[in-house]
Amino acid sequence: MLILKLLFLILKNKNLHKQALFFTIINYVGTVIGIISALFIYPLDFAFSGTIRFIDNIAQLLFPIMVFGVSHALIKFYPSLDDKNRKQLFNYGVLSISIISLVVLVGIFVFDSFFDYKHINYVYFAFPIAVALAFIELFRKQAQELQKLAVPTFFEKIIPKITLPVVFLLLLNFYIVEYQAIMIYTLCYITVFLLVGIYIFKYFKPKFNYNFQPLFEQVSKKEYVNYSFFAFASSLGSLLAFRIDGLFIFNLISEEANGIYNNGATLAATLQIPAVGLFALYAPLISEYITSKNFKELNLKYKETARLLFFIGALLYSCIYLGVNDLFSLLPTYDALKETIPVINVLGFSVLINMATGFNTEIISYSKYYKFNMVTILLLVFINVGLNLYFIYYTNLGIVGVAYASLIAMIIFNCSKLIFIYKKFKLLPFDRAFLKLGLLFLVSGILVYLLPTTNSNLLNLSYKVGLSLVLNIVVVYKLRLVFQVNVWVDKALRFIKLK
Repeated sequence: MLILKLLFLILKNKNLHKQALFFTIINYVGTVIGIISALFIYPLDFAFSGTIRFIDNIAQLLFPIMVFGVSHALIKFYPSLDDKNRKQLFNYGVLSISIISLVVLVGIFVFDSFFDYKHINYVYFAFPIAVALAFIELFRKQAQELQKLAVPTFFEKIIPKITLPVVFLLLLNFYIVEYQAIMIYTLCYITVFLLVGIYIFKYFKPKFNYNFQPLFEQVSKKEYVNYSFFAFASSLGSLLAFRIDGLFIFNLISEEANGIYNNGATLAATLQIPAVGLFALYAPLISEYITSKNFKELNLKYKETARLLFFIGALLYSCIYLGVNDLFSLLPTYDALKETIPVINVLGFSVLINMATGFNTEIISYSKYYKFNMVTILLLVFINVGLNLYFIYYTNLGIVGVAYASLIAMIIFNCSKLIFIYKKFKLLPFDRAFLKLGLLFLVSGILVYLLPTTNSNLLNLSYKVGLSLVLNIVVVYKLRLVFQVNVWVDKALRFIKLK
């Protein structure tokens, strides 16, 4: 029996890593499309880009209200249910999202009736996007449990990334007007929702049944509602803490400034693709470890993942910091792109900090201390709002000041979670190898940065970025600081020898 259990775990982890690979590849394909668009298309009209990002921000703030934590609850309670009630848990999520979405729509109508908000038309465009995102979120969590995350990720990450630049080009060439462009962009999310739903129901047959009494006999309804509420508060608070910058810039500075800032944020976000994939795919595993109180294995995964993500993030951030100006200098859109460089540097460092601290949010979310996330997030909302207002009204930093506000918020957010996890579980993502990694990237970054520059931007880009990559990878490999790096390099060396 033990052998069968071990075999099951091996096969499960093998499939998990395979899904993680596909997930990462798809995200990087989407990222490449986003990078090309951010470098060559969006700078041609930062005002429209800022408008689209504002609609996105509104949708991102509405959809957690519609989800109301049911997607997190699906992951939390799924392991403890039988097959029939797992389906009912999903059905309950579908019903909840449908009802809450109608309530949100009524709320928007009431707001429109009593307040003369000049951008209310953008809120109406954001609503159907938010509904689509809410259902996609629930379907994606179910896909995690089925370990069928690659295809839904393809739909979610690729279709909007292709649609937006196409819409931009149509608008810039006067084939459509702005209203039509926004409408097409909205319809693309509805299409993604339908495609993800069709795919999930191909493998998962919930047989919609709205008798939820058996479900709440196996799971306490009070516990379910409490967990969903705090997961909702945490999700909404997190978005308020880290997406509110777009709302402030659009309303208090300008549409164009919002476009510039979000262009920089898009490029900085390329760092976090490996983290997104690993966090999503490890979520069910973390939930199982915490449920079974297997903290020894959780500690190993915590440190291993944090070290790997820090290595990848620091490697990419070093390349960006050392080469971004020279890269942009080679492009025809340099005059527009150069304004995004300070934003990229600040927000890129913010992403690196988030990666370096591992899956601390997931540990708290799937433990009995999940309420702590809400407390921290509410504090962060207050801090981030205050910092945004301070930097906009009392400094001359403009959008760079907004980026610093996000960086400070991210540092506080992650430090508070690290301290809490250590106090409650005696777990830390850091060890000696992690500290050596940090010192290595700091020293190598300073040394390469201080090297003399030439009159050729292409030569500077090639030799500084190339030297940084080779130096860091070789030292990490020789010192065996990251296990996965040694595995990857050894495989590459064997492949070269076979050639």
